[in-house]
Amino acid sequence: MPNWLLPENIADVLPSEARKIEELRRALLDNFRLYGYELVMPPMLEYLESLLTGTGKDMDLRTFKLVDQLSGRTMGVRADMTTQVARIDAHLLNRATVTRLCYAGSVLHTRPSGFHATREPLQIGAEIYGHAGLEADAEIQELALASLALAGISRVRLDLCHVGVLRAIIADDAVARKWEPELFGLLEAKDAPGLREITRDFDPVTREALLALPGLYGDASTLIRARQVLPKTPGITRALDELELLVNKGGTASVTVDLADLRGYHYHSGVMFAAYVPGLPNAVARGGRYDHVGEAFGRARPATGFSMDLRELARLMPGAERTSAIRAPWGTEPALREKIIELRKAGEIVIQALPGHENDQDEFDCDRAVVFENGNWILKKLG
Repeated sequence: MPNWLLPENIADVLPSEARKIEELRRALLDNFRLYGYELVMPPMLEYLESLLTGTGKDMDLRTFKLVDQLSGRTMGVRADMTTQVARIDAHLLNRATVTRLCYAGSVLHTRPSGFHATREPLQIGAEIYGHAGLEADAEIQELALASLALAGISRVRLDLCHVGVLRAIIADDAVARKWEPELFGLLEAKDAPGLREITRDFDPVTREALLALPGLYGDASTLIRARQVLPKTPGITRALDELELLVNKGGTASVTVDLADLRGYHYHSGVMFAAYVPGLPNAVARGGRYDHVGEAFGRARPATGFSMDLRELARLMPGAERTSAIRAPWGTEPALREKIIELRKAGEIVIQALPGHENDQDEFDCDRAVVFENGNWILKKLG
């Protein structure tokens, strides 16, 4: 096997794509700051028990593990940064007030999350800690849509769900609670035959409600149908009320409700959302409320947030245009050096041609040149 081959679903990012991704990263982080979010940079490695706190079996399977040669303890390469940011809020910052944090960095997955997906996403996201009200959920939803708009994406479908619906349905059925992990998988796959089989011995009311969930998908009227067919328990009513409020906060996005879309069920504690855009089969952004993750770090803080993969997002953007640049000859003459420094201070890209070589760079278009005329180094247009 050639030694230059990379592992499956791992790829280099070449210049024009890398520039597009980096400019998008800067634009999104700058926009987060306009909303009052502070940037944090968690480490790539952590001890496994800290890294996987509150994340469930799915995240455990997605995490690369290794033994720390210094301590002998098992460490993990982060597959998601949300838990790390929750640890920073709960244990390091330890603030009593509302805290807004954002982050951007590579994560690593043992398996790709979807068809043609990379195992090394470049994750960017934002989180709000310390406010349990839906105002925080609405802000996170707004920020996610604003991030997609900055990437030039206007056609967005926002899919809403709520983990409280399933939990309220099975709350009073001991048999159903034993099958909770299996129910989660069947509902996510919308496996109606599997649901009918597994719910045979459930309480009839529980069974009827679970069988109804896969069909409760569509526009805002889905919530009306849900109120008609699901039990009118306080937990279900509260979940549907919260969804109804957030449906009306969708802005320009096309908002749908899917009460069986439970990806991240074991991790979240309330409203969840996923953003879909034309051109990608998987969600380009996911978010929701996760109030209990901080408990293991000593503080149970209300929390809600979202994250997205910059690589996936950049794929939807048009190719980066070539950047105007200036060609300059190689030389050490003080006047030439001063001219080049002056141009670079003004924000110009100046590429010095090394002796014996022509510039062959796809990313830059040298449409001007520094030339020596009449005893002075001047800037001259080419062509």
